[in-house]
Amino acid sequence: MIVCLLFPLLVFSQTSGRVIKISDGDTITVLLEGNQQKKLRLAEVDCPEKGQAFGKNAKQFTSDQVYGKTVNFIETDKDRYGRSIAMVYYDNGKYLSRELIKKGFGWWYFPFSKDTSLGKLQKNAQYRKVGLWHDVHAVAPWEYRKIKRELRNKNRRL
Repeated sequence: MIVCLLFPLLVFSQTSGRVIKISDGDTITVLLEGNQQKKLRLAEVDCPEKGQAFGKNAKQFTSDQVYGKTVNFIETDKDRYGRSIAMVYYDNGKYLSRELIKKGFGWWYFPFSKDTSLGKLQKNAQYRKVGLWHDVHAVAPWEYRKIKRELRNKNRRL
């Protein structure tokens, strides 16, 4: 019985660490106690990929917000690459995924989020044409990855 009550606390425990690397707009590495490094994939947001329009901008925004800072994070899951998916908070409670979406540096990753307020933030950013929404032909990262995958597969068959 006690284990059942404590399980949610074990799964969604909050940890803190100093951000030591920004891989891209939605992936950071934090240094934990004991010099242990942990790669985190930001929850609820999908930023443009490297090589995609606004990919560098999203990475720079994330860096400007959290690089070198101590952040708090709540791990919610693991992705298919083994990275921890996490909700990352900085500067007294700012939610990094929310800030990326609000400033137009990422898409609300709705298949993996129930927070519809993030969708509203995205619509507002689109309306204001901020960040990547300057480009009327902006391609969602999951579509960009799909196109790249299809091209790779096509080239293998040739």
